[in-house]
Amino acid sequence: MKVFVVEDDPWYSKLLTHTLQLNQNFEVTTFGDGKSLLEHLKEGPDLVTLDFRLPDYTGAEIFEKIKSFNSNIEVVIISEQQDIDTAINFLKKGAFDYLTKSEDIRDRLIHVINQLQKNKDLVQKVETLQQEVATKYDFQSSIIGHSPEMKKVFRLIEKALPTNLTVTISGETGTGKEVVAKTIHYSSARAKEPFVPVNMGAIPKDLAESELFGHEKGAFTGAAERRIGKFEQAKNGTLFLDEIGEMDISLQAKLLRALQEKEITRLGGNETIKVNSRVIVATHRNLQEEIKKGNFREDLYYRLFGLPISLPPLRERDKDVIILAKHFASSFAKENQQPEKSLSKAAQQKLLSYSYPGNIRELKSVIELAMVLSDQDEILPEDITFAQKDVLPDVLSEEMTMKEYQLKIIKLYLKRHDDNIKVVADKLDIGQSTIYRLLKENPVL
Repeated sequence: MKVFVVEDDPWYSKLLTHTLQLNQNFEVTTFGDGKSLLEHLKEGPDLVTLDFRLPDYTGAEIFEKIKSFNSNIEVVIISEQQDIDTAINFLKKGAFDYLTKSEDIRDRLIHVINQLQKNKDLVQKVETLQQEVATKYDFQSSIIGHSPEMKKVFRLIEKALPTNLTVTISGETGTGKEVVAKTIHYSSARAKEPFVPVNMGAIPKDLAESELFGHEKGAFTGAAERRIGKFEQAKNGTLFLDEIGEMDISLQAKLLRALQEKEITRLGGNETIKVNSRVIVATHRNLQEEIKKGNFREDLYYRLFGLPISLPPLRERDKDVIILAKHFASSFAKENQQPEKSLSKAAQQKLLSYSYPGNIRELKSVIELAMVLSDQDEILPEDITFAQKDVLPDVLSEEMTMKEYQLKIIKLYLKRHDDNIKVVADKLDIGQSTIYRLLKENPVL
């Protein structure tokens, strides 16, 4: 750390300099007046110890000039006067501490130095962590896949980054909705602000309002103290509302108002609190269907809609399965300090033959278990265990007519794709009329 000592008393200047130089990490420079200090501010000191009375400037004048030049420079005021009002005034304006020229000034200055060093180390750790997280969630590296479906997702994420639009991420459980939300946050201008996730499906109905908006002391039985809600915690960052479709309809009106007015009121309070967080929501439900059922407000749906990003299930991502599998195998090896293992061709074929009802989350578990079970330098088919038995491999084990085989496969695909006949027709490369006809002719089979 670079430290400037500003002191016109030669004896005190030597005392302060000697005390500071006890810390080998400090590079100390001394100045006898305010003018010479101001001429050297461009050298970028981390700390200035400032005599309250100087021959050419008052301490208050120099303090203002230092903070105007760079508000990040820490200033410790050193004065002959033990004036509480003056000390409080300096501390309010951003001084790190106020010390009086007394017998114990050396001990007090050493204490200040230690505290300052701890603060600086903490700031550096936070900045390093932010950089690591931002790197982790850079969407070019955190969201893996080369399939056409994922390229569409990448394009939409790029559109989301420079805006403050609400983003609605939809997709089956396990498709990576929170990863996409974090990627948008940590790749945007809000990256250094908080990312606050809330799983609406995991919060009891009677606690959800307090969780989002906070509460005042005594707002309800058990509210022993004020609590800051998730909206306030997010500040200028991102509030991620996962499983928004699970939110109780009585709370949806309050969420709508918070989004429209950009302000909230804590439960049991009267104070209006401005909020400036970006909102990203996610759901595995079809919200339009939930509106028809009366479970979701239509006005909230249109307020949230913003930029929609739909994540494809893993079964629709073709060779992305192998890319992801190799990534999970490599990550597991590094995290557990184990040798890397490749995927045999037969193992790759087995992975591609499965439909992954649990999507990416399930594939990750399958690969991690395979890494543990494998006794060789590559993963073999027998190392791969699926939690759910897939129907498709068993279809050919039965003796059926070609029409029966067709119908069996069609029904399997309809189950996978939520009875969406258009999607199934595209996947199987047949006409929709063929599917309707086979289903009509064989309603029971």
